[in-house]
Amino acid sequence: MYSFSQRLPVDRLREHLAADATHHLFPTLVHRLTHRPETPLQWRCRQLLTVSTGEQILGLLEVLPDTFDKIPETLDTASKKDIVSRIERAVTVREWAERMAAHAGSSCSRQPPTDTT
Repeated sequence: MYSFSQRLPVDRLREHLAADATHHLFPTLVHRLTHRPETPLQWRCRQLLTVSTGEQILGLLEVLPDTFDKIPETLDTASKKDIVSRIERAVTVREWAERMAAHAGSSCSRQPPTDTT
């Protein structure tokens, strides 16, 4: 509705997310779009997402403060520190998507070996 998208392949990401995993969302900063004054104040959040391979990837998501406030708090301080540490080591959604696209392209372009005997 507010065009918060980072122009990343959301459908492709959604099909690879681990359905049974817990994904984490941390507010990082207040984001104001000064060039778009009609757009409400947002919180830029870091996401730690788990894909079906078990790899954890880092994404960013703009969230309206009222929406974020409705998400229940579930973590203690030690768990938060652990997740922040994992976020700092994670590849970004963009890097992951580019790697997935390159892998899919190389798999499709491979030809089966031919018998030259």
